[in-house]
Amino acid sequence: MRRIFLIGYMGSGKTTLGRAYAQSCGLGFIDLDWYVEERTHKTISELFAERGETGFRETERNMLHEVGEFEDVVIACGGGTPCFFDNMAYMNAAGDTVFLNVHPDVLFRRLKIAKAARPLLNGKTDTELMNTIVSALEQRMPFYRQARFCFNAENLESKKQITESVDRLKKLLS
Repeated sequence: MRRIFLIGYMGSGKTTLGRAYAQSCGLGFIDLDWYVEERTHKTISELFAERGETGFRETERNMLHEVGEFEDVVIACGGGTPCFFDNMAYMNAAGDTVFLNVHPDVLFRRLKIAKAARPLLNGKTDTELMNTIVSALEQRMPFYRQARFCFNAENLESKKQITESVDRLKKLLS
């Protein structure tokens, strides 16, 4: 029975690496944000608007505990998931936790391309985007550092890099 929780800031590659790793190992894959949306029939943005951050985080925690009971699965958590309630302690007790560590410059490059699809970033200038990334990482790092494993996820730009990263992750978790 394997249960692997991938944590890290948005754009760190949790979904990209998680899906590839799960497929390579014959495990199930769950993106927690997608799971929350599917179970509530609402987007993350709608949940934030309706329930506020506190209400959203409570829903997220409940869904984390739900998927945390699944077996043979890789779970890509939302960037803020580890930072609320007892989520980090829960994940560490339920399975292996892996922090996908990515330099702010790499996150900036990835998120600049995708910011229109991310409500929290849409409309930010380059300077505001970089400041947001640096500030959030500073606040979240004490939680991210509680992960059992730290993994450099800066090279996920091509199929070759993803395959190489999957191989490195397999060695780390073996």
